[in-house]
Amino acid sequence: MELTLTTPALLFPAISLLLLAYTNRFLTLANLIRELHRSYKNNPEEIIFAQILNLRYRVILIRNMQIFGVGSFFGCVLCMLLIFTGYILISQYVFAVSLLGLMISLGLSLRELQVSVDALNVRLSDLEQQQK
Repeated sequence: MELTLTTPALLFPAISLLLLAYTNRFLTLANLIRELHRSYKNNPEEIIFAQILNLRYRVILIRNMQIFGVGSFFGCVLCMLLIFTGYILISQYVFAVSLLGLMISLGLSLRELQVSVDALNVRLSDLEQQQK
């Protein structure tokens, strides 16, 4: 396989958009945590506490998604530098590691999506209890 400067450069827009999406998720969760924290201080209910715990876990997942995404981005830039300086074999390994980092980031994103659905189920469970 021939690795040229354009190969890792192809990942730049994808990784940038992923990092933007991850940041938006993080900011949304941070605001929600602040709201729930205030609400819990005024009215300590078990369901609010469960939501806060779920959100804490999701924030940790998003942090790790961002870490692996940034690592992947860094790997692509390093790969381009290595190609530019003529270290082709090393650049192939670096590119492979950056692809692995991107895969891990996407896997964590899937897990965060599953947990967010669980969070919605927790939120809706109080409505079901009220209906009974």
